Amino acid sequence: MNKNSFIYLRGCKHAAFTVFCVEEGQKSYYDPQFNVKVPYSSGQQVKRSIMGRLNEVLNVEPSPTEFYFDVDKKGALKEGEVLSSCDPHYVDQLLGGWMRTPKGGKEKAVKRRSPLSISAMTPLHPLLASVPKENISFDRSDRPNVHKVVVRDANGNVLTDEQVSIFLNGSDRSLYRKWIQDNTRATGLFVYDVAIDLRRLFCVPTNQLEPEITSDMVETLKNDGWKVVNTVFGECLLMPKEQREKIIPAIADALIDWHITSNQARTFSLMETLAIAISDNANTLAAAIRAKLIDGDNDSKPKAKPIIDEHAGAATYVTLPCASYIVTETESADALDKAKQDLINRMLTFDYENQL
Repeated sequence: MNKNSFIYLRGCKHAAFTVFCVEEGQKSYYDPQFNVKVPYSSGQQVKRSIMGRLNEVLNVEPSPTEFYFDVDKKGALKEGEVLSSCDPHYVDQLLGGWMRTPKGGKEKAVKRRSPLSISAMTPLHPLLASVPKENISFDRSDRPNVHKVVVRDANGNVLTDEQVSIFLNGSDRSLYRKWIQDNTRATGLFVYDVAIDLRRLFCVPTNQLEPEITSDMVETLKNDGWKVVNTVFGECLLMPKEQREKIIPAIADALIDWHITSNQARTFSLMETLAIAISDNANTLAAAIRAKLIDGDNDSKPKAKPIIDEHAGAATYVTLPCASYIVTETESADALDKAKQDLINRMLTFDYENQL
């Protein structure tokens, strides 16, 4: 019987000239030690991608969300609260956590911290990733008789063809071409880390002094077969075993096969998984998938060498594409399947009913 309360996972992915976030271009941060700007994907985006994959595998709809808006005294519409359903029947709620703090205090606030702690996806080493730029052109000058051009003045009035011709006189500006400058992309080797708190994975505390669920939901879960168990967090309700055993393989799949769905269409990258390390000791993950700094020759800049170490104390699974970027001799076609089975076994063997 597995007595360890946590499972730690590190994944290594390769990204090629892609965009993790599209709203304001590729996110990046400055690394002061190596004096470089590196791309990253936020922990929130990684979590959202994992939860999306979980719902896909289970073929269930995501939990509903309530969006509130307020009309002020002047009749203007302003954004209010965004409230979760706080219903552990929804798997993305049970595993993703929630917070519901309605305005006015008429309803009791409830909050649940996710049993999955998820990191941002960052470079394996600052020298093993980059943020290249490109200038994009949107060119429709080959068919000017088909495409329509509209030019407006400072007041929003549409100019006539004659006014546009006068305005463009002496200019080489083309109205059928657009240039989008300095579009940033992400390229390199990236890692993400996940910690699974098995004590809280399928348990919801019933304490109403610091509630995760309402008293009405407590009764609903009991009627649905959730069992009362005692944990280090006090009295909890535990999801029925048959439901847990259905969800556990989907969790393993989601943690390994998640993908970012917000990539721009013109910058798609497979973002293939190169290696997975799993352990009950977080320190071994950093050693299993790491990079080694190598001094440059003479005055050249230092370099970083990616390393997969199968003797660092973690169970390590190396895929075939990994050999293209990291020197390894143990890559296999079924590495990810073995990693998923490892996660499944660890989650299944934890004694959820008798935690104390």
